[in-house]
Amino acid sequence: MKTLNDFNFNNQRAIIRVDFNVPLDEHFNVTDTTRIEAAKPTIDKIISDGGSVVLMSHLGRPKGFENNYSLEHIVGSVEKILDYKVKFVKDCIGSDVEQAIKELQTGEVLLLENLRFYSEEEKGDLSFAEKLSKFGDIYVNDAFGTAHRAHASTTIIAQFFPNKKCFGLLLAKEIESINKVLSDSEKPVTAILGGSKVSSKITVIENILDKVNHMIIGGGMTFTFVKALGGKIGDSICEDDKLDLAIEILKQAKEKGVQIHLPIDVVAADSFSNDAKTQIVDVKQIPDGWQGLDAGPKSLAIFDRILKDSKTILWNGPLGVFEMETFSKGTIALGESIAEATKSGAFSLVGGGDSVAAVKQFGLEPKMSYVSTGGGAMLEMLEGRVLPGIAAILKD
Repeated sequence: MKTLNDFNFNNQRAIIRVDFNVPLDEHFNVTDTTRIEAAKPTIDKIISDGGSVVLMSHLGRPKGFENNYSLEHIVGSVEKILDYKVKFVKDCIGSDVEQAIKELQTGEVLLLENLRFYSEEEKGDLSFAEKLSKFGDIYVNDAFGTAHRAHASTTIIAQFFPNKKCFGLLLAKEIESINKVLSDSEKPVTAILGGSKVSSKITVIENILDKVNHMIIGGGMTFTFVKALGGKIGDSICEDDKLDLAIEILKQAKEKGVQIHLPIDVVAADSFSNDAKTQIVDVKQIPDGWQGLDAGPKSLAIFDRILKDSKTILWNGPLGVFEMETFSKGTIALGESIAEATKSGAFSLVGGGDSVAAVKQFGLEPKMSYVSTGGGAMLEMLEGRVLPGIAAILKD
């Protein structure tokens, strides 16, 4: 696996695919700079080698050239975090870009305009990729968040750099962290899968059953399993067409010696509201008109014991509706249990939009071994898929 550290960038111009698809407020201020911060070590290494940097990224889902999605809005934040002057050009191909590239000096950083202003980017257009390839001597992919897309800048471009392409430090770390869970894990391994739907996690569950010792299932998925086992779930969320699948998963887990842990009690509410009336009930005895919205205290005590004994932990999905304070306690307690296990030497990997949002919201991010920057990409890797953006770098 060729990484940044296999190259010396002295007098070389690196064209880097970064993931600067960051959230902006109504005044175009960046509200979360995590992805920009994550790219800094790669850019620092190239500049300190004596190279120059051309950055390319997408932002949002524009339909053609839309000012709301211009990367010009983020230049100030990028400069502040990188601590370099960042030049910007209002296009990503064409004569203006060619001129800006010609003028780029050693130690300088140039940011190109939003790649998705051109439909050719998402189509994986060969000619568009070739035009982009002319702007660098070495191609670096450091955008894990888009590594599962066969787009022009993430995958197709790599073929124009047969011996001069590599993973950036962030993307290499993402691959290493996921492999640490899937291939090189220290036992016991515990996976926590939360979220609302079994259907969105089924391939992940099937792929990791051979690799884990414990699987904690939480969130809305719980109730499909509980109903399949004959429990009363009241008005809780449930995928009725997945009941047989839930039983099949439990059967497969038993055959493989994997212990599946469902909550045994839940915080039930009489409406989907932060101000709802609540009661703690047995997960199999939720009254009609009530719905389970968080894991209960007995469940959290069991999960805590399992996690404290684990050496490798994967967390993908919250235990409850953590966006509402009333139903956030389960997710917070789970996060604190993982933090304690990590402090005692376990390796913890957190990924998926909601889990990442939760660890950030509750100040737990620094207490985890690694927090992934790519939700969809991480899920696909956990499903056992080879991501096109990764395969393109590995290909000779």
